[in-house]
Amino acid sequence: VQLVESGGGLVQPGGSLRLSCAASGFTFSNYAMNWYRQAPGKERELVATITSAGSRIYYVDSLKGRFTISRDNAKNTLYLQMNSLKPEDTAVYYCNARLGGLRYWGQGTQVTVSS
Repeated sequence: VQLVESGGGLVQPGGSLRLSCAASGFTFSNYAMNWYRQAPGKERELVATITSAGSRIYYVDSLKGRFTISRDNAKNTLYLQMNSLKPEDTAVYYCNARLGGLRYWGQGTQVTVSS
């Protein structure tokens, strides 16, 4: 199993970023996928979850309306569109999959929101 995030960077408050997670080594379309984030000095937290076919989506309440999770099963890729970014969104963002009771993580991509 390999999860590779990309798309992070430095953005000004109010800006947007689109994160991607390229998945391989398993049948991507069979599994729900998650985005997590970890801010400096804080625990890793769940951001959003999308079911295998994309029919159900869950967001942390505080992020609803600004973040959108999606997936392209034909491309084995998970996305996180982040709009109206705030300094408190600064964190390392991780792609996550749970397969057979095991949790797999990507290496993370840094998102920094600062003027």
